[in-house]
Amino acid sequence: MSFSRRFALLLALGLAAATAALAQSSNLSSNPADSASDASQTLARVEQPAAQFQSQEQSQGQVSVEARIRARREQRRAAALRQAYDHTYEAYAGMGYLRFVPGAKLEHATEYAWDIGATRYLNQRLGVNVDVRGYYGTAYVYNNSVTNSAITNPAINQIAVLAGPTYRFYMQPKYSISGRVLGGVAHGNFSSDTNHQEALSTALGLWPDGDTYAASAGIVGEYNLTPNVALRVVPEYFLTGFGSTTQNSLGFTLGIGYRFGKQ
Repeated sequence: MSFSRRFALLLALGLAAATAALAQSSNLSSNPADSASDASQTLARVEQPAAQFQSQEQSQGQVSVEARIRARREQRRAAALRQAYDHTYEAYAGMGYLRFVPGAKLEHATEYAWDIGATRYLNQRLGVNVDVRGYYGTAYVYNNSVTNSAITNPAINQIAVLAGPTYRFYMQPKYSISGRVLGGVAHGNFSSDTNHQEALSTALGLWPDGDTYAASAGIVGEYNLTPNVALRVVPEYFLTGFGSTTQNSLGFTLGIGYRFGKQ
């Protein structure tokens, strides 16, 4: 009886020990997988912000490169503008064309011109312009029965001296656009083909010789061949007051300008 009790006790202890061993083995076999899973999740959580930070760094680097490119481009443009327009003086010469009314009852005459001038710039945009020009043409006076004159196309000419402000309102390294307004005096010679007999020239319908006011408003377009040399074209309105009336003329001048002197 004593032996059977001891055997049962030993059997119970053995079963308990086997159960504990199996449980420990199960825990040992499952823990590595769980640990690996936890480690991978932790690594993913660490790598995700790092990837986002790297992406942000790349975007910021691209933006900074583009900003540097734009800044360098603006620096080159500003340097080119200074090189072209930081001059104190500009002298120019050219030729021109004008449609002018030579008499109260006469049709428009075509006049061709020479034009010279200079501008003193106070800064890159604002300057003071002095301009001298001469216009030459012929006027058609029909067959004049009053004077019985054989003169039908007498020569006429005008000389004008003008001054006023000019302002560059648009500038690029290769070209610029300016506006200018000039005022001054003009001398008209309409009697040269009548030996300066003004009575005869006025009988032909021409304005009397003399001096009068003159004004001009124009748009100056310049194309830079070099920072110092530019082609100029100036469409303009030209006003005079011969014969105590007003002549509203349209024309243009075309020439070349040279800039010099540093501001």
